[in-house]
Amino acid sequence: MLSLIIPASNEEAWLGACLAAVAGSEPVPGGFEVIVVANGCRDATAEVARGFKGRLPGLQVLELAEGSKPLALTAGDRAACGAVRVYLDADCVISPSVLAALARVLDRREPLYGGATPVIPRAKSSLTRAYARFWQELPFARSVAPGYGLYAVNAAGRARWGDFPQIISDDSFVRLQFLPEERVQVSDSYLWPMVEGFSALVRTRRRQDRGVAELAALQPELIAREGKARLGLPALGRLALRDPLGFAAYAAVSVAVRLKRGAAGFTRGR
Repeated sequence: MLSLIIPASNEEAWLGACLAAVAGSEPVPGGFEVIVVANGCRDATAEVARGFKGRLPGLQVLELAEGSKPLALTAGDRAACGAVRVYLDADCVISPSVLAALARVLDRREPLYGGATPVIPRAKSSLTRAYARFWQELPFARSVAPGYGLYAVNAAGRARWGDFPQIISDDSFVRLQFLPEERVQVSDSYLWPMVEGFSALVRTRRRQDRGVAELAALQPELIAREGKARLGLPALGRLALRDPLGFAAYAAVSVAVRLKRGAAGFTRGR
C-alpha cells in the first residue's frame, strides 16, 4: 500500500487541482490512501480537502492549529498505513501514472528514495520564465530525483529518520538520508509551479539558502551526500552565453538575496 501525505497551509487556491489530479490516478499496486494535513490555515483548505470524500481512497483530513510543515509531515506519517510514503506539496499536480510508477520502483527491501520528473509550467511573469529556464539547467535541478515538490521513500528508507526536524528544507533533509546510488527517478511527470515575480523569487531563494544552512548545522555530514556535479566558472559561462536573459534574471535574484536578509521562517512567496 502507498500513503500519499499532503501538508497544506492556506492552500485553498491550489489544493483542488492537486487533489483532482490525484483522484485521476491510475490503479496503484496494493492501493493507496490520501492524507491531507491542513496546518495553521486561515482559509478553506480543510473544506476543499473534505470535498473530495468519495473521490479519493481512504481520505483523511487532519487539522493542526500551528502552521508548521515539519509538524504536518510528522502528523501525516503517524496516521499513514502504507509501506511506501509519498510526500507532495499542495500546489503540485501529478500525472495519472506517477503514484503507480513510484509504488513499483520502490517495491524493494533495501532503502530507496524516489522521485518523479518535475516540469515547471509556463509562468505569467517574463522574469520568472527566464529565471526558471536558467535554473532548470543547473546541476541540482538536473540531478536524479531532486525532490522539490514531491519525494517518496519505501519502508526501509523511512526507517532512517524519526520525526521530521524543525527545519525549512524537509525535502533536502530526506533526500540526503540516501546516497546517490540509493535514489531513483521515474519518467512520469508532475507540475511544480515556480513563484511569480522578482520579490517572490528573492524571498523563496533566501528561504532555500536558510534551509541549506539549517541542514548543515543540524547534520553537517549529510551535505557530502549531495552528489551533484559542480558548476565551475567555465560551465557557468557556457550557460550564460546560451541563455543571457536567463542568466541575468538568475544573477539579479542571487545578488538581491545576498544584499538583504529576510525574516526567518517559512514563506511560500506567492
